[in-house]
Amino acid sequence: MFVRTAGERDLAAVRDLLVETWHATYDDLYGAERVTGITDDWHSLQALRRRLEMPNGEFLVADDGNRIGGMAFADAASDGKSVTLRQLYVRPAFQGRGVGGMLLDEIIESFPEAMLFRLEVEEANAGAIGFYRSQGFEQAGRTANCGAADSGIPALVFERVRG
Repeated sequence: MFVRTAGERDLAAVRDLLVETWHATYDDLYGAERVTGITDDWHSLQALRRRLEMPNGEFLVADDGNRIGGMAFADAASDGKSVTLRQLYVRPAFQGRGVGGMLLDEIIESFPEAMLFRLEVEEANAGAIGFYRSQGFEQAGRTANCGAADSGIPALVFERVRG
């Protein structure tokens, strides 16, 4: 598995990965119908394309030459000192193999001026919480609306200071 910058040709495969991963992770929490609605909105080809075009963003995929096994997207504040990790997902079949760590390391390296990295994680997603804690992130707060202003998805806010 190697990590590289995503391109337009990757978007359909990234969408497939996100749909698979979201259903595997969240169907039991929110129901398949709600998860489908979220993925149709948040992970549409149009939404992913907008991320590719963001000037202060980094959109990465983990690729084994045959299949996209993971993806990550982050963007920096205008001063470049803080970065928000918006997405980091690993296909269920590839979880536990170091793919998430590779993606996270590359995101951090992509923003050399950043001192603070921030993310939100659904508070019932114990696997993701454990992963981020193992990567040096600490809980810094909570939000009632993970991912979008009106999502109604409670989340924990985690931060990691470069050092």
